[in-house]
Amino acid sequence: MERLDGNYPLPIGYGQTISQPYIVAYMLEKLKLTTGDKVLEIGSGSGYLAAVLNEMGVEVFAIEIVPELFCAADKVLSRKIHHRLGDGYAGWPEE
Repeated sequence: MERLDGNYPLPIGYGQTISQPYIVAYMLEKLKLTTGDKVLEIGSGSGYLAAVLNEMGVEVFAIEIVPELFCAADKVLSRKIHHRLGDGYAGWPEE
């Protein structure tokens, strides 16, 4: 039976999922971000969270290690979002 509530993780390919919307909203609420804050997102996946953060007025630096996910997200993300392909282990030192 297909779930209809839309509040569950969804596969985005390459063994990755996008978190359920409730969890994304909960995480963002707990961060208490304000316009102009900087956020480093490691594992940007589809770019969903980066796009939401951007809409909130946050400066987003997003890193994705899976080339196919990076390319797909990079095509649709706003140019205001700093997005790079790579391993996020070392962060984004210059920022």
